[in-house]
Amino acid sequence: MTAIGIIVGSTRPGGVGTDVGRWVHEIASLRGDATFELLDLREFDLPLLDEPVPAAAASGAYSKPHTRRWAEKVASFDGYVFVTPEYNHSVPAALKNAIDYLYPEWHHKAAGFVGYGVDGGVRAMEHLRQVMGQIRIAAVSAYVPLSLYTDFVEFAKFSPAPQRAEAVGTMLADLIAWSDALRAVRSGGPRVED
Repeated sequence: MTAIGIIVGSTRPGGVGTDVGRWVHEIASLRGDATFELLDLREFDLPLLDEPVPAAAASGAYSKPHTRRWAEKVASFDGYVFVTPEYNHSVPAALKNAIDYLYPEWHHKAAGFVGYGVDGGVRAMEHLRQVMGQIRIAAVSAYVPLSLYTDFVEFAKFSPAPQRAEAVGTMLADLIAWSDALRAVRSGGPRVED
């Protein structure tokens, strides 16, 4: 069965990322076409990138135990949902750092996005789309923007508008379809050469 990792991209103490991630996981878990696991970056304790060889050149041969643990977890999924706040029109440094740690483990998979912020986290999600292209992840077009004005009480307590659950369902349907389709590429089927 297709395995999807839901990656909470914020490590800020007291942040709402975990609440948003749990909500996505609850909705996803009602589906019968994939398995879902919630991943909190705080549990992986990744320092600022400290591998001596860039991930693209390391070919999966990482020197640090925390990198190997992260690589093993990321490699176990067919696709990802990135849950991200928008910080200064972009993604949190912890999320970008976690992505940059690895390279081949991301290849030929799919990603969907759930963003939150003043403007629904749209700029952070668009920034992630650019990053995904570089690490050979297909980003699905459906996404979930959560506004601090309409989906949170007093900008702090997560309380999504009812239509947001439908948006999550649409995004997950696309994500699972793409993740399934890319399985053939990962298993050595036809692929476009660099």
